Parts: sequence; C-alpha cells; structure tokens
Amino acid sequence: MSATNHSEIDRIQQDIVDEFAMLGDDWTERYQYIIDCGKSLPDLPAEEKIPANILHGCQSQVWLLAATDGERMSYRANSDALIVSGLIALLLRIYSGRPINEITASEPWFVDQIGLAEHLSPTRSNGLAAMLAAIRVHAVKAQQTDQSAAPIDASNAISKD
Repeated sequence: MSATNHSEIDRIQQDIVDEFAMLGDDWTERYQYIIDCGKSLPDLPAEEKIPANILHGCQSQVWLLAATDGERMSYRANSDALIVSGLIALLLRIYSGRPINEITASEPWFVDQIGLAEHLSPTRSNGLAAMLAAIRVHAVKAQQTDQSAAPIDASNAISKD
C-alpha cells in the first residue's frame, strides 16, 4: 500500500490496484473493466440531471450530487460517457460513505498505481482531476460548515469558468 495510514479509503484504493494488477498490462481489458464498473452505476433521475449538478471541467456531461450527515459524505454521480461512468464508479466506491476527515486527508494514489494518468486522454485526465477536486471540495465545505444532514449544493463546488 502506498499510503501510510490505513483508512478505509486506502484499503479500497489498494483493492482497486489489486484488481487492475490481475488484469495484467492489457489496457483493452482494463478499459473494459472500467466500462463494466460504470454499467453498475444507478441512473440519476431526470430531475437531478440539471445544470446545477453538472460538473464543469469534464468533456462529457457529468452530474455530481453530494450530501453529508455531518460526519460522512455521500456522493451520487453519473455521466453520458461509458468510460467516464466507470471512473465515477471507482471514485464513488472509494469516497462515498466515508468520513469527511478521511476524504480531506486522503490522496488518490490509486490513479498513478494503476496507470490511469498515462493511459487516459488529456480531456479524460482533466475530467478525472475535476471529479477528484469536486469530491474534495464538497468534503472541505462540509467540514467547514459542519451542518448535520444538510445537502450540499453541487453547483458551487467547482467554478464555472
């Protein structure tokens, strides 16, 4: 494991690294695995696929919703692109339902470990970075506001420049 602390986030990241290691170095298989992960994402209802929930910085349309109970973050998201949906599924697996302080203290080291950084197109890499940033921003905002069970408005998480 690359990280020094043994949080649930680190354990799940390591599980993902191990799963990708079993696929070998064949990126066709790895991409298929990512796509298959995305197929497991529940679709968001139409009323949640609104401009306020669109994550800016992604080439594909990505809708991200975040909520907190004051201790943990809950994320729901989806995309109109298969590979992006798979990346979302990996990120939700790692971060959704986790303690706010673990999210803000963690680094997404699995990205480098599985080779995503070098195998995604520049636009997909930018989108992954935007998703990771939004997840962290939501957690930081929840930490700062410390509101119990208050949903967080996704429209303010990332600048819309």
